[in-house]
Order: sequence, then C-alpha cells, then structure tokens
Amino acid sequence: MIRSMTGYGEASSHVGDVHYFLEVRSLNSKYFKTLIRMPDEFQGLEAEIESRLRARVARGSITVKAACTDASARAARTINHGALDAYVDQLRQAAAIASGDIAIDLSALIALPGVLQDSGNEEERLAQARQNFLTLLDRACEGLVEMRKAEGRALSADLAHHRDVIADRLTTILDRSPAVIRDFEARLKQRIEQLFDDAGMRPEAADLMREVAGYAEKTDIAEETNRLQGHIEQFTLLIEGRADVGGAGEGKPIGRTLDFLAQEMLREANTMASKSSDVELSRAIVEIKGAIDRIKEQVQNVE
Repeated sequence: MIRSMTGYGEASSHVGDVHYFLEVRSLNSKYFKTLIRMPDEFQGLEAEIESRLRARVARGSITVKAACTDASARAARTINHGALDAYVDQLRQAAAIASGDIAIDLSALIALPGVLQDSGNEEERLAQARQNFLTLLDRACEGLVEMRKAEGRALSADLAHHRDVIADRLTTILDRSPAVIRDFEARLKQRIEQLFDDAGMRPEAADLMREVAGYAEKTDIAEETNRLQGHIEQFTLLIEGRADVGGAGEGKPIGRTLDFLAQEMLREANTMASKSSDVELSRAIVEIKGAIDRIKEQVQNVE
C-alpha cells in the first residue's frame, strides 16, 4: 500500500498538574527533513525525537510542535536573594552618588541575570517530560501514518486510473501497428504503379519490397511498446504493494521509484511519437503522454 506524504497527528496527556501536548505535521519533500519546536528547557530531547520520527516516516517535511504547561508549585523558580541584595546595594550606592532617590522596580530586579534560578528539580522534570513526550510522539505518529495511508489509497486509485488509460491506448497502438505497414504498402504500390503506367514500364516487386521494408524498420516501435508494457507491469506491482523495492517491505517508500518509472514511460512514449506518422497512432500516443504527465504530478505526493 502506498502512502501520501501529507498528514497530521496530535496527542496530549495530563500528569498531575502538568499538561503535555504534541502535534506532528508532514508535507511533501524530496527527502526527510524535520523542524522540531520544543520548550526551551526540553530542547535536549530534539535529537531523540528526530530519531524516533525517522523510524516511522521515511520521506517528507516534518514539523513537530510540543508544549508543556505546569500548574504545580514546583514550576516556580527560586529567587537568589544574594544576587538580589547585591543589585539593591548597587542601586543604593548609585543613588547616594547622584544625591537623589532612585525608584526600585521589583519586577525589573527579578528580570536581572542571576536573580531567578532553577528550583533544583530540572533533572526530574526533564526525565518526566522525556517519557511523556516520546509516548505522545508515538501516538501522534500513529494518527499521522493513518492519515497518510488514507490519502495513499486515494492516490493509488488515481494512479491506477491513469495506468489503465496508458494500457488501453497501448493496446490500440499494438492492434493498429501492423495495419499501418499494410496501408503504407498499398499506397506505395498504387503510387508506383501509376508512375510506371504513365512511363509505360512495369515496377519491380523487389524494389517495392525494399521500400516497404525500409519504412517498416524506420517506424518499428516493437521495442518501445515491449518496454512500456514492462514498465506498466512494474508500476502495477508497486501501487498494489506487491513489489519488493530494494528489499523494502510494507509501508516502505516507493515514491522515487514511481517517479523514475514515470520518466522511463515518458521516454518510450516520446520515442514512439518520433517514429509514428499515422494519425490514429499519434492520437493514442498523445493520450499516453497526457496520462504519464498526470502520473508524474501525483507521484510527487507519494512517500
């Protein structure tokens, strides 16, 4: 089963007075890249979160947002009274030198460096946050993957439709190709006979056969149609999840392989177009190229 690269998942939990929240979003990208936004005190968890994400998601631009709200008393930071007294003493000395009074704003004092310090339980808070955020990440990724699978089913149906168009038009080409040579032979024979009748001569059958053989060789698309048939078969195996791509199993990325196959199919279609002068064949090839272009657009969304 193919998966889209677009998805969303979120999870939250309460542990006592602490509320944890985490969301994961993914968008299309050629490669795997992440943007992780954690609260400042928990930024040390980013590397572990990215590693956990890589185990669940192979391609896409992934954004992780995490938040933590602590309503307990332990969330309060400790006032460093020594630092606060030192600032107050310096302000008083400055006031004495200036021979005037200086208004002291307590909120401004608290914001000075070193006045507010951690309460001493940071390791415990970090350990608790790590456990909860990683659990939430797993739950959010489950939602993300399910959404990717749902969109992947829609993508698979659309890709299968365009593949069927290509296969149908290819059948038309295979059925029509022998008649193109016969039609050319009939027209050429009629034209040559007319010319020779006007000149009072008889055409040589060998000359006619050489012309027909040369035209048949120049317009032969058997090799291209065979390769296109092979690409269609492999394409079908991939979108139905029946192909082993480089040892990949269920849920492994196939987007790049599908993109490569689409390019190869387009190459064969272009070669057939350059060899064909028949209107019906040209029309079928144009429709094949249109379906391939739509496939190329859609596979950019496939993981």
